[in-house]
Amino acid sequence: MAIRITAIRLSGGTQHEHITHLWWTNPGTGETGDSTRAAIVSWIENDGGKAYVEDNTGHRVNVLVVTPNYGAKYLRTYADGVATNNLLSLPRK
Repeated sequence: MAIRITAIRLSGGTQHEHITHLWWTNPGTGETGDSTRAAIVSWIENDGGKAYVEDNTGHRVNVLVVTPNYGAKYLRTYADGVATNNLLSLPRK
């Protein structure tokens, strides 16, 4: 199953590591929901989950887990092997 991330919530800053909550939809089932960053990280790492962001042309950009040297794991988009800011461009809730 792959989910499309549709919105984010930030706390304590404006960078990827400050994303605390994500809203998503499962295009295959129509299910929608919201989850904490930690829950999405765990789902990707432990359950084989896949997430993506869709740009305004319909191009999918994968969401991957970043493991920093210190601090909590966070999410970031990568397109063609290059880190992008697609998550930070999503609507805020």
